[in-house]
This record gives sequence, structure tokens and C-alpha cells, in this order.
Amino acid sequence: MAERVGLYPGTFDPITNGHLDIVIRAARMVDRLIVAVAVNAGKGPLFTLEERVALVQADLAERAKIDGLNIEVRSFDTLLVHFAKQCGAHLIIRGLRAVSDFEYEFQMAGMNARLSSDIETTFLMASERSQFISSRFVKEIGRLGGDISSFVSPRVRAELDEKFGRR
Repeated sequence: MAERVGLYPGTFDPITNGHLDIVIRAARMVDRLIVAVAVNAGKGPLFTLEERVALVQADLAERAKIDGLNIEVRSFDTLLVHFAKQCGAHLIIRGLRAVSDFEYEFQMAGMNARLSSDIETTFLMASERSQFISSRFVKEIGRLGGDISSFVSPRVRAELDEKFGRR
């Protein structure tokens, strides 16, 4: 039987506890999960691509060992479906926090299906504890000096503090 490879794409600027929740749950659904960090210059990320990849790898490394999950982190700057094919993935996993996320994600899934009918998209609802967490809010709260420790790992919090000149 072929290996079931899933792809969880995002900008991860920065990775949050909500992202980690989706990653761990998604990794249990496939033989191998690729967390795909998008270049996405259009969003004007705070962290460089290399910094985002390093943060994702660091946050996942210990957790993956504990849970025995097969997770790898890669960056990409192509169409998502092209990257999925390059990785041998037939499943794209997207996280949904609220109904407001659904319309955009639904449209993206439809476009991806038109571009490649052999790649499926599945949605995972954010857990109750992380439904309200977004990278954008985390950055805004952190920039204004608020406590973000319940939204991100200590490593990410320290990196945000450094970015905002509080180290």
C-alpha cells in the first residue's frame, strides 16, 4: 500500500499553539505529514522564511518524538498543488478557526481541485482552546506588550520579544 502523505501549508508567521494542535491531529491521519511553510511575500511576514522554518522545526521536533509522529518541515514558493505533487502528497489539510475562515478556504479548495483532481483537501476544526488564536493577533498583542505566552511556545515568544526590541 502506498504511503499516505499529507500536506499542511501555511505562512506560520509565527507558528502558534493553534497551528501545533492542527499539525499533531493531522499527523495522526497520515503516514507522513509535511508542514509546508509558504514564502507568501504578499502577506509581508515579520519573520524571514528561514526564521519561520526554523521556528516550526524547533516547535515540532520535541513533540514529534514524544508522539512518534512522522513530520517534516519544508518551504515552498510554487503553486500548492504543484508542491503537493512534488512531495507525493494526495491530501491537503487546512485548519478552520471559525465560519469566517470557511469561505476563503472553500474557494481555495475548489481552485486546487480544478488544478489537480487527484489531490483532496480536508478541513480540521480548531480545538476549543485554540479557535481564537491567529498569528496576526499574536503579533499585534506581542507588539503592544501583551502576554502571548498562552498562544505560542516559549521559543516563539522569545523570538517575538527580540523582534519587538524587548530582549
